[in-house]
Amino acid sequence: MSNINRDVCFVSQGKFWALCILLLSTSPLSCFSNFSHLIYKINEGLPKGTLIGATGADLNLDFSVDPPRLFNLELKQIGAQYVHLNNTTGELYTSALEIDREALCADSHEGQGCALFLDVIILPQQYFQLVKIKIIIEDINDNRPYFPMDEIRVSVPENAPVNSRFAVEQSAVDPDVGIYGVQTYWLVDNYGVFTLDVEENEGGELTPMLIITESLDRETQAEYVTEIIAEDGGSPPLLGTATFRIIITDVNDNCPKFTESQVNVTLFGNTTKGTQLTRLHAFDLDQGSNAQITYTFSERVSEETRNRFHLDASTGVIKLAGKIDTDAVKFYRLAVLANGPACIPDVATVILNVVRVVSGPPTIIPRYIASEQNGVVSLSESEPPFSPIAFFTIKNMDPKQGGVCLLEGTGPFRLLPYKHFKNEYLLETTDLLDYEQKKDYEMTVVVRSTIGLTAKTVLKVQVLDVNDNAPIFKQSIIDIKVEENNTPDIFLTKLQATDEDSESRGDVLYLLGSDAPSIFHLDRLSGVLTVSTSLDREEKETYRFIVRAVDCGTPRKESIATVVVTVLDRNDNSPRFINKDFTFFVPENFPGFGEIGVLSVTDADAGENGWVALSILNGSDIFVIDTGRGTLRAKTSLDREQQGTYYLWIEAVDGGDPALSCITMVTILLLDVNDNPPTVLFPQSNQSFMLVLPSTLPGTSITEVYAVDRDTGMNAVIAYSIIKRRGGETGSFDIDPNTGNITLRKALSNRGLYSLLVKVSDHGQPEPLYSTVLVNLFVNETISNETYIQSLLTREAEIGIEEIRPPNRLARGPEYSEIFPCQPVLIALSTTCLGLFLIVVSLTTYICCTRQKKHKKKRLEVELPLKMNSDMQAMDRKLMELSNM
Repeated sequence: MSNINRDVCFVSQGKFWALCILLLSTSPLSCFSNFSHLIYKINEGLPKGTLIGATGADLNLDFSVDPPRLFNLELKQIGAQYVHLNNTTGELYTSALEIDREALCADSHEGQGCALFLDVIILPQQYFQLVKIKIIIEDINDNRPYFPMDEIRVSVPENAPVNSRFAVEQSAVDPDVGIYGVQTYWLVDNYGVFTLDVEENEGGELTPMLIITESLDRETQAEYVTEIIAEDGGSPPLLGTATFRIIITDVNDNCPKFTESQVNVTLFGNTTKGTQLTRLHAFDLDQGSNAQITYTFSERVSEETRNRFHLDASTGVIKLAGKIDTDAVKFYRLAVLANGPACIPDVATVILNVVRVVSGPPTIIPRYIASEQNGVVSLSESEPPFSPIAFFTIKNMDPKQGGVCLLEGTGPFRLLPYKHFKNEYLLETTDLLDYEQKKDYEMTVVVRSTIGLTAKTVLKVQVLDVNDNAPIFKQSIIDIKVEENNTPDIFLTKLQATDEDSESRGDVLYLLGSDAPSIFHLDRLSGVLTVSTSLDREEKETYRFIVRAVDCGTPRKESIATVVVTVLDRNDNSPRFINKDFTFFVPENFPGFGEIGVLSVTDADAGENGWVALSILNGSDIFVIDTGRGTLRAKTSLDREQQGTYYLWIEAVDGGDPALSCITMVTILLLDVNDNPPTVLFPQSNQSFMLVLPSTLPGTSITEVYAVDRDTGMNAVIAYSIIKRRGGETGSFDIDPNTGNITLRKALSNRGLYSLLVKVSDHGQPEPLYSTVLVNLFVNETISNETYIQSLLTREAEIGIEEIRPPNRLARGPEYSEIFPCQPVLIALSTTCLGLFLIVVSLTTYICCTRQKKHKKKRLEVELPLKMNSDMQAMDRKLMELSNM
């Protein structure tokens, strides 16, 4: 359904507005409550039930009132039959009667538009309102242009100068308006000498103008027949067609010419008055009055000679008009002019040789065997050689003097004495006659006596045509090239075959061979070959089929030619990737310019239209693509820990004009390589320590080692283990291999510094990576001398600690015995100092009591940073988890 524009219009005259203001101050009802005006726009041809507009909603009416409003349509109006009104909602719909704009508004002009006018009354009385509705009917392109006649004729003089313009008065008609009306005209075949233009007059009417682009010559071609196409502005456009016949009218641009410039005639002294002596032939290539020829004697011919010989001005026949004086004159020379309109006459000379007759000349009596009429013998070209034509009997021949009988003229004929009969001669053919080579012959049978007496008779032979020639195509292979996506019924070529036979025997009909696809159409009379549908080179590039040229003779003869239609490519196919998108998995640290993957792309077009170039729309500073093979490479080695996924947009552009393209997304996922050892985040250094109270119960979590690994998967799975210990009882502390949580395994009996060397190892393949950290635990009730502890930590780093290798680095290890190389020395010193210790114990008790408060204060100062360190540790762990994500 087309968009429906709604507009509410109100009367805006000054007096009416003043009245409305007055009513507003005196009445609760609005001045607009009893009259409204609505305008809707719809397209013609909408189906039944299409919504035109909601009258109630557009007037903002309240449908909750009681009693409800009722909408009534004035049915007597013309437009009511095209619409249906919902009485409760006021919605207007199209009815079953389809709206045809051209039929509805046939008498309106294009600028006036087309509209339906309706009156809708809203009841009951307390809601009474008259609604004026105007429905504007907009045009659609539902009519095809058409010409008022099937054939349009335009006459053009052959001397029309180039760029001359001739109006084609029978222009096309399209009932649609605006852009959907006729917009342009064009010719199917302009023969290289015509083109069409369109002129618009003040009223907006378009008239096609025929323009001459090359010089014309009626004598070369007197008529051009093509198709004129009228096209409207719809999408797609609709076309109208008519036969367009351009007739080239003659102008007097040729003058008469004699076929022979000199004619020799023998004139006997006893020739009878009125005898035809000869006939002159002149021709003019013009036609009609321009080709009219008049024969006259030249001014050089004397008046006496004019009186003796008569020249027919229209036929060129010269007859004897008076008596010949054979004693005084030996010959006559006649100059004859061929006159044409506005032409310089052509001149032919007739020489009449006068022969004196002493006695009666011989007489030739012809007896025809072949068909004869008015001295013209008709022979079929199918007659075999030596076919008899006529007998000639020679009379008045003096038997004593004798003479000869000869045949003058060229052609396949001979004149022979007939057997034993004297003065009888037979004329016959000597070879086959060929109508196509020569259609008529003129011969003279001459009898000469020994004393110079001569008799002549002229015989004309007309060759009759038979159907002995088949039509011949100008080319045995007709090569046609047409661009794909052509318009249907486009002109391809005009076949031309010639038949040398005459009349209907030479008329040629053109037929398609049985192998011709049904989409091709061949006009049997004109030979115009068209294709009825749009061709697609990607579907089929070459069509090859046979065409036949058949004459109308009996029996019919025909010839064939091969038509090869090559569909030329147009860039109508975009490049297409084999996959909608591509995903490549590449291990990190992949060498630079190594092959990441191949992007396969195709283009159904040919030639340059099918050449595809690939380019990277983003990330070209890191990646490069081989446009030939579609190979994607990285310029440098990639590090997954810096960026694990790359998204590239690859564009494929073909070589057409304009170029077509397509885009695909390439996802490059870097596979992790174990190239990062675990990083210990807590404890922060080997010099840090933690206070552990001796009263701590076994199983208590003391602290933890927290480490992260920038790798992923198994390469980032971390295991914790204690590989070295120093200080305190053996096996006092244990570490969870999965979490790094350090717990107290048994009660602490010894005070002092406990040092644990923790190995943090990943599960990488083929070789796991690890880091170590020293966890220092100071077992005491308080930190009395931090400088002393720092010195122990410094010394701890200088003492070698024996490594204890667990049987399994992933499982919880057994209790490891702690072996210190200085243990015997410590036992001896402890025994020696035991006595001294008992002496000073009392003093120590007193000192401890006095300093107890001070120690509690320091303990709080130590535990507070430890707790803060624990909070920082948790925060750092969360940050590392986020970074890994």
